[in-house]
Amino acid sequence: MISPKSNRRFFHVASLSFGLFWFGVTSQDKADAETRAADSTPVNVIMLMSDDQGWGDVGFNGNDDIHTPNLDAMAAGGMRMDRFYAAAPLCSPTRGSCLTGRYPFRYGILAAHTGGMRVGETTIPELLKKKGYRSGFFGKWHVGWVKPDDVGSRGFYSPPSHHGYDHYFATTSAVPTWNPTVTPEGWGRWGNEEGEPWKGGLPYVQDGNEVAENLTGDDSRIIMDRVIPFIEANQDQPFLATVWFHAPHEPVVAGDEYKKRYKKFGKSRQNYYGCITAMDEQIGRLRTKLRELGIEKQTLVLFCSDNGPADGLAKKGVASAGSFQGHKHTMYEGGLLVPACAEWPGVIPAGTATDVRCSTVDLLPTIANACQVESAIKSSLPIDGINLMPLLTKKVKTQERELFFGYRRLQGGIDGKAIISGNWKLLQEAKKGGKIRLFDLSEDPYEENDLAATSPERLSVLSQKLAEIEASCQRSRDGADYRY
Repeated sequence: MISPKSNRRFFHVASLSFGLFWFGVTSQDKADAETRAADSTPVNVIMLMSDDQGWGDVGFNGNDDIHTPNLDAMAAGGMRMDRFYAAAPLCSPTRGSCLTGRYPFRYGILAAHTGGMRVGETTIPELLKKKGYRSGFFGKWHVGWVKPDDVGSRGFYSPPSHHGYDHYFATTSAVPTWNPTVTPEGWGRWGNEEGEPWKGGLPYVQDGNEVAENLTGDDSRIIMDRVIPFIEANQDQPFLATVWFHAPHEPVVAGDEYKKRYKKFGKSRQNYYGCITAMDEQIGRLRTKLRELGIEKQTLVLFCSDNGPADGLAKKGVASAGSFQGHKHTMYEGGLLVPACAEWPGVIPAGTATDVRCSTVDLLPTIANACQVESAIKSSLPIDGINLMPLLTKKVKTQERELFFGYRRLQGGIDGKAIISGNWKLLQEAKKGGKIRLFDLSEDPYEENDLAATSPERLSVLSQKLAEIEASCQRSRDGADYRY
């Protein structure tokens, strides 16, 4: 396990030893872009995301207890991203940021099970459709209900097909990670931290119809059983596959064959570790299929989690944010930093890593650049992310950027929010009377020394920046970005 404070120096030094690259566009970048444009071979894109997997819950970030050989191989085959942030420390807001390149406070999904993706937003599959891409979504949607007659009190029907996907196999939100139609023993009528009970039944919908077949066993395998045929059917044309696993979100359950691999641990770790290994196995299955089809060199594969580890599991020491403070629902690094890597053989140099701060809002502009649809972004909505291709290909210099994070805790309507500007981070805790804290991440990456009282000028500058971003997001949320 890698969460003890005694290991903090190892994490910081180990990540820095892989080198630090800076983002920027040079004349060489332009030449590379022209070369890609001249190449008529389209780029396939696969977006992989785990659910509530902490920064420290993967082998490539130093965890020796959890077996993730396929994710480790993917990170070794491309770039490991040591400072990759979710746009929020909560699932639904982050998921929307992946699709739109925009902050959650801008498009209005502030918490789980609230609202849904607005049709006025421009998503990655909608951009790629203009270039003839086929797109498929698989797994946990959670930015709108997927059943029109099963909408909760805080959202609306907004399935993947409303946002550019040609095909989908999706659930609205969480399901058990083993036998997704069966309530796990001991869970009873499970209620998650957002207060929404899991009801069992038939949670998956495929292109508008409930699915009853092939829903037993490991949920990650169930999802991948739908992904592989989609890729096989579209191997001769450009495609986008968005694969959002449920693992390792609660109720987290692993099959016996996976729990046996962790028999030296207690029951909670057997299920948690086993569930992650089962997901990793399916990612390996996907990578193998790309190579069997001979399309791995024309396929960009991106992986990240949606937020830090679940509150309870992190507090028990089962799930890990590595050495970082915090967990899901907190604005500290442990709630926002997630494991991430990118692989594109022949384009992204193998065995590389970066400490440059990146975010889920960067996925849309990065994919748009790789797939040569950047011109469509300019006529779209304001985008908060940046193109990471110069970073991923190591042809970069420096570029200043700021990152904003936020979500709403529904009890009391309290917002947690944070801004990182340079190496400085200001955060407001997401709780009643939540304090405002200030950290210098270059000197204090684990947020142990609050400088809010001793650096009033810096606090004032970042507070003003935060207020400006919030005001801009409020205008967007109120409809200023949409054309009617």
